[in-house]
Amino acid sequence: MTFIRVETYSGYRADQRPTQFRAGDQVYKVREVEDQWYSPGAAYFKVLADDGNRYILRHEAEQDRWTLEAFRAGSRGS
Repeated sequence: MTFIRVETYSGYRADQRPTQFRAGDQVYKVREVEDQWYSPGAAYFKVLADDGNRYILRHEAEQDRWTLEAFRAGSRGS
């Protein structure tokens, strides 16, 4: 688990979906939110970033804390 900074789109509710995130010195723009699901106390987002890789981002709304939970390298041509 890695803590990250996330910018979000807020529509009908705050932090509705991530639009970009920073891990270390690198900033990643979210091309697409491929999936999202909820657990008690957290929301998860599977995103395709502008580097062609997929990431699982976790948001704990009560603490307003975002973490990078998983990473999967994209296949060539993604």
